[in-house]
Amino acid sequence: MTAQTDGPTPPAPTLTTRERAGLKARAHALEPLVRVGHAGLTDASVAEIGRALDSHELIKVKLGEGDRDARAEVTNAIQARTGAALVQQVGRVLVLWRPKPDDEA
Repeated sequence: MTAQTDGPTPPAPTLTTRERAGLKARAHALEPLVRVGHAGLTDASVAEIGRALDSHELIKVKLGEGDRDARAEVTNAIQARTGAALVQQVGRVLVLWRPKPDDEA
């Protein structure tokens, strides 16, 4: 349904240090909207992350079990498949940002 899953994903936006700090402050009070469980990163979880980003722009994602290297691989895959910028990662929690798509109505 979303442009992020229909075709090639645009590259993740780049953030300046000041923009990143502002997004971290906004994200502080947020709760994780999506959880990536034991099954790992599935097409359904990527689609849900894309929908959450379309709705909210700034979200938290909680990763399931796995060592640091496995979490890094999942983080990279999420960024590549959703076109979202990684704002911050603290342990198993990611903060992702992607600007809302322009309405083409």
